[in-house]
Amino acid sequence: MDNNAILAKSVSRKYGSLLALDKVSLSAEKGKVTALLGPNGAGKTTLIKTMTTLLVPDKGEIFVDGIDVLKNPDKVRSHFGLAGQFAAIDEYLTGRESLEMVGRLYDLSIKEAKNRAKEVLEKLGLTSAANRQAKTYSGGMRRRLDLGASLVAYPKVLFLDEPTTGLDPRTRFQLWDIIRDLVKSGTTILLTTQYLDEADALADKIYVIDKGKMIAEGTSEQLKKSLGKDVVEVKLQTNQISKAKNLISGQFKSRVEVDELTRRMRIRTVKGGDDLLKVANILKDARIKPEEIGLHRPTLDDVFLAITDEKAGKK
Repeated sequence: MDNNAILAKSVSRKYGSLLALDKVSLSAEKGKVTALLGPNGAGKTTLIKTMTTLLVPDKGEIFVDGIDVLKNPDKVRSHFGLAGQFAAIDEYLTGRESLEMVGRLYDLSIKEAKNRAKEVLEKLGLTSAANRQAKTYSGGMRRRLDLGASLVAYPKVLFLDEPTTGLDPRTRFQLWDIIRDLVKSGTTILLTTQYLDEADALADKIYVIDKGKMIAEGTSEQLKKSLGKDVVEVKLQTNQISKAKNLISGQFKSRVEVDELTRRMRIRTVKGGDDLLKVANILKDARIKPEEIGLHRPTLDDVFLAITDEKAGKK
């Protein structure tokens, strides 16, 4: 294990004829945040389930906190906490009762469970709502309470499966602060997310999984540098996008990526500012006036799109 709190080696798992995980390997360093990125159906949750004893892989090895997960599932459960995609709380218990119950399930004494519940409620900013039934909580409060349940037993390793999905920006940022505080206290966190900005803000190392295969890994900066190209970004009116894409595609070897929702086109460039002027002149000649146009360094969004396009065989 060396300095790794989590280690997965060549993990495979099938659902019928679907190969959900294909020889996936991953390591998470102690006291760090490791992010697992991927679109829906990429295999993120399946991998988390194999690591947390909820699913047995068909092949491979998994170690958490130095314990062989497949050989010692009962032993390893006391070494990690898990907050799944959906808040798993009893709506008719108060926040305090929920955490005290979890503590008792982990064999804490009544006194220890009460003290630990109090500590966790304070850490998560839920003290004022501690004696209210969970059904009166907002979505963000439920998410924090669910996270609190995974912290009651002082886990060395914490698995967070898309913890901020569906939360408003303010609550997301609050949860980010909680995650940073946990890491400062020595907790190792494996975080799955679809939000690239989340991985950029929190993770010391990032893995990218797509269609059951691990397709990239590295720090945020390493992944951005791997793209090796600046990006020209243009925002247009909806009725201009198709024409502009056809014109620009004919002049650039790199693929023109279009986000219909934000009305933005991205073009990976080699010559930076020269290519920015080239795009601007193409649009000017076609009498297309962009709402915005600019040049920026690659973001994780750019890297993810480039990597998944390459793996899909797109040019």
